[in-house]
Amino acid sequence: QVQLVESGGGSVQAGGPLRLSCVASGYTYLSYCMAWFRQAAGKQREWVSHVSPAGSTGYSDSVKGRFTISRDNAKNTLYLQMNNLKPEDTAMYYCAMGSCRGGTWYDVAAWGQGTQVTVSS
Repeated sequence: QVQLVESGGGSVQAGGPLRLSCVASGYTYLSYCMAWFRQAAGKQREWVSHVSPAGSTGYSDSVKGRFTISRDNAKNTLYLQMNNLKPEDTAMYYCAMGSCRGGTWYDVAAWGQGTQVTVSS
C-alpha cells in the first residue's frame, strides 16, 4: 500500500524559508517521479514542482528561483526547500507520486495527506 507522509509545514513571515519533507513507502520509490502540489483556500490544486528518478526537475513559474525540489533515494524521501516565501505561497502542500518525462509532469498515482504552509506579511 502506497503511503506518502508530508511534514515540515508551519507559519512563517514573508521572506523566510521552510523545508518540506515527504517520506514514501509501499512501492519502489526509485521507479516513480515525485512532485509537490499546493492548494490555496478556494482555489484548484496546482502543480508546483517535480523531480524524475534520474533527477530532472520542473518548476512552475510562480516558484522558479525560490523553491528547490530534491529527492534522497536512499531514504525514500522527497524535499521542497522554499526560500523567500510570499503570502501568496500560503496553501496546503501535497506530495505526489506519478509519471513524468524530463520537465513535464503527466499524472498522479497517489497523494499524501498534505501539510499546511502559512506565510504572513
